Amino acid sequence: MLVNGQSRQTVVVVGNGMVGHRFCERLADQDTGNRFRIVTFGEERRAAYDRVNLSKYFENRDAEPLKLACPTSYAERGIILHLGDRVTAIDRKRRVVVSAQGREVGYDVLVLATGSAPFVPSVPGVDKKGVFVYRTIEDLENILDYSAAASSAAVIGGGLLGLEAAKAVRDMGLEAHVVEFAPRLMPRQVDETGSKLLLEKIERMNVRVHLGKSTREFLGNGSVEGLEFADGGRLDVDMVVVSAGIRPRDELARACGLELGPRGGVVVDGAMRTSDPAIYAVGEVASHQGMVYGLVAPGYEMAEVAAANLLGSARTFTGFDMSTKLKLMGVDVASFGDPFAETAGAKALTYEDPFGGVYKKLVLSADGTRLLGGVLIGDASDFGTLLALFKSGKPLAVPPGDLLSAGRSAALEGEIDAQVCSCNNVGERQIRAAIRNQKLTTIAEVKTCTLAGTGCGGCLPRVADLLKAELKAAGTRVDNRLCEHFPHSRQELYQIALIQRIKTFDALIDAHGSGHGCEVCKPAVASILASLWNENVLDPSHATLQDTNDRFLANIQRGGTYSVVPRVPGGEITPEKLIVLGEVARKYGLYTKITGGQRVDLFGAPVHLLPEIWAELIAAGFESGHAYGKAVRTVKSCVGSSWCRYGVQDSVGFAIRVEMRYRGLRAPHKLKGAVSGCVRECAEAQGKDFGLIATEKGYNLYVCGNGGARPRHADLLAADLDEDTAIRYLDRFLMYYIRTADRLTRTSVWLDNMEGGIEYLRDVIVNDRLGIAAELERQMQAQVDSYQCEWKAVVDDPEKRRFFQQFANTDEVTPGIEFVSERGQKRPADWPTDFVPSDSLEPPRPLEEPDGLGPRWVHVGSVSDFPKGGGRAIKHGAAEIAVFRFESRDEWYACQNTCPHRRESVLSRGILGDQQGVAKVACPQHKKTFSLESGACLSGEAYRIEVFPVKVEDDDVFVELPPEREMERRSRKTRPCTVDCV
Repeated sequence: MLVNGQSRQTVVVVGNGMVGHRFCERLADQDTGNRFRIVTFGEERRAAYDRVNLSKYFENRDAEPLKLACPTSYAERGIILHLGDRVTAIDRKRRVVVSAQGREVGYDVLVLATGSAPFVPSVPGVDKKGVFVYRTIEDLENILDYSAAASSAAVIGGGLLGLEAAKAVRDMGLEAHVVEFAPRLMPRQVDETGSKLLLEKIERMNVRVHLGKSTREFLGNGSVEGLEFADGGRLDVDMVVVSAGIRPRDELARACGLELGPRGGVVVDGAMRTSDPAIYAVGEVASHQGMVYGLVAPGYEMAEVAAANLLGSARTFTGFDMSTKLKLMGVDVASFGDPFAETAGAKALTYEDPFGGVYKKLVLSADGTRLLGGVLIGDASDFGTLLALFKSGKPLAVPPGDLLSAGRSAALEGEIDAQVCSCNNVGERQIRAAIRNQKLTTIAEVKTCTLAGTGCGGCLPRVADLLKAELKAAGTRVDNRLCEHFPHSRQELYQIALIQRIKTFDALIDAHGSGHGCEVCKPAVASILASLWNENVLDPSHATLQDTNDRFLANIQRGGTYSVVPRVPGGEITPEKLIVLGEVARKYGLYTKITGGQRVDLFGAPVHLLPEIWAELIAAGFESGHAYGKAVRTVKSCVGSSWCRYGVQDSVGFAIRVEMRYRGLRAPHKLKGAVSGCVRECAEAQGKDFGLIATEKGYNLYVCGNGGARPRHADLLAADLDEDTAIRYLDRFLMYYIRTADRLTRTSVWLDNMEGGIEYLRDVIVNDRLGIAAELERQMQAQVDSYQCEWKAVVDDPEKRRFFQQFANTDEVTPGIEFVSERGQKRPADWPTDFVPSDSLEPPRPLEEPDGLGPRWVHVGSVSDFPKGGGRAIKHGAAEIAVFRFESRDEWYACQNTCPHRRESVLSRGILGDQQGVAKVACPQHKKTFSLESGACLSGEAYRIEVFPVKVEDDDVFVELPPEREMERRSRKTRPCTVDCV
């Protein structure tokens, strides 16, 4: 093949794992002269995925988050990808590879990236049903399928992957055993003392460990039923997972006569060339100076070296440090250098805290001046600094003991370049210099410039810390904390939750915040978690984080009633469904109105009737319209080519497709879309967060418009797109906005604040400037695949339905609102204007009544009648009391249910939180906050609520309340205000 008159070389890559993918990516991206044609073969049906985080597949049983690339991304780089087709032979004379499907592909350069295979002991019975290896997603799928009928499992191998497999087995609900041949766990990384501590921690997690055991036979008749050990012992289990090490996949090299290492693997030199100059080897199949590396970081380095040498930049692989830092079953474990003090004259310095579960061992030279290695268990926070100090080989600038007591001391930080990103070998100094010299201000820019955080992503919190420190040092004010409870911005919390796979507010605030949250951070975090994991927002761990609209899946209106807005995709609806809406509105006395988003809004539904109303709508084929959420609302359409004489595309059909794809997608703010069938733009697509306008060739995609209080015309992102490409760009755009926008920031403001504006955004979305397009698409597809109608989940779940009841202690209901008739429908009466601040009201009478009755403890329900972290109303005569179960503080509170601002009985539906340690509740109507301890308005206004003591005895909840007559008198004295609300 000729390019610009010159011959184009064919590079065939055998193997599409993490290292093979990295090689293809680097060679294609750096081949600016278009000198190479790349063809790659993958044995698995899937394109490259993240084997380092393979165990995360068990969390959602979804392979999408593990993908490193999809076939489309290969095609966009001009790489020919053959999946599910194993290379079976190499003809070195003809320079041809032959595949299992009969393909013969010639090569100028061949790169072997075949990786390794699990080591399986050759003992009788190993081929029985129920014996698995732990290497691929298919292996994990088979384990999951088989585990459904199992109650116990053994993992053979107590190394890194074996312990991960044991955690997966335990998390599946099986009795878990680890069988290790060596006398300790992780024998290659951890010494005896560290292994003992690790053993204690793991066994406390109900994983039974059997050390010094050699398996002699897999027992069972057809299916495995247990293991028999060489010492005569036996372990009865229903399933076995073998994770006892790896062996290089060097069979192709062996068959074609390449030189192999004494312990397997293809012998390579520093340029990654094999004994045949036309063939390279990288990753776990390569043997460099007798060493086969079983970690991804050295494999990535090999891929970089091989690509550089092919491109003419001389680069040498000189070996790689086998340091390891990871979290095993929640326990920090790290080792580096010579952890066993095997170096002549080496001495060890140790620290052990059996109460805190921490063990640190540092190995030093005989004179104590140089760090030679170490082991860290339970606390590996100093790993980066210690590793860099070890690699530098420099004399210590501090006494050896300070390394244990001070860790990252100021003296050390000036002496060394601590490694931050081990996947791409990026140091702290490099990141700091890039931030200063390139004037970087965002995590995305740091990732693009330095590659830090583009591997496994585990270093991103540290990258964020460095960015913040450099910006602060430069005089840039960096105070982007979400609220007093989190010292991080919304974007940072999103990345933390993504990288650390945090799925609850409690886990996030425990690890990265303080206090108990508030009306600012709880909904923001709830939105982040919904956009990451898409769990039901009314699951117990999420329900009371939500603002009242999301908590009750409806928009709160005047009087504390709610609106019901079913989804009408694209604005298209059948007569039968229109009739259902009318019948439901008439049955429940609801005010009806056509919305600007081409839907029908039903107003005035009391909270206790919402599940009943929605049961009827769902039975008629409707689903939640998410009008209540900071989420995708509607995708408006004109009739397009279906009816309009000017229409050039089916705008209704495409609008329905777009709305159904993104329905329920949570975001920093609400999202609206539209599709117009021609340039006459009847759907007003250029005034939406995303809009599509039909052309003769497809659709023009506009983004970041706004028709609200600050109208903004949308910007053209891309033109003449087919539907699939438009969807792909929308996937990227929406997910990038969700990742990077501040809370309550519309797309229009987000774009206006973005450095580089629409040109930068286009570069990210269309041209994949940051290299994250595939990742954004994967995230969106995971959202689409996990969608569920939130209202159907409530209707089908009696436990969720009961929290919609008006009162926790009675089935009675009270109207609580006055209606007036207007234009043939009812609406709430106007708010009174005779406001009197609560401080000027006549003081309440003494609690002692003339008949001698004073306050008494009133039983208001059981503990389970009140949601964790939230409140419910109870009825006390004609009065309503809000009772709150502040779970994270292990405290209970009660107050009047009526907010003094607009005199509406809604406080029980407010969000709990604390302000400088004071427990508070935020009114769901206008967000005024009140102390649950003193009753004072914490928003600085002249309001006050009455609070009452609460006690819990066994499972019974009691509130100390005045007599019913006194409570009724007090409630009548409350007055609303005349001030318009923000």
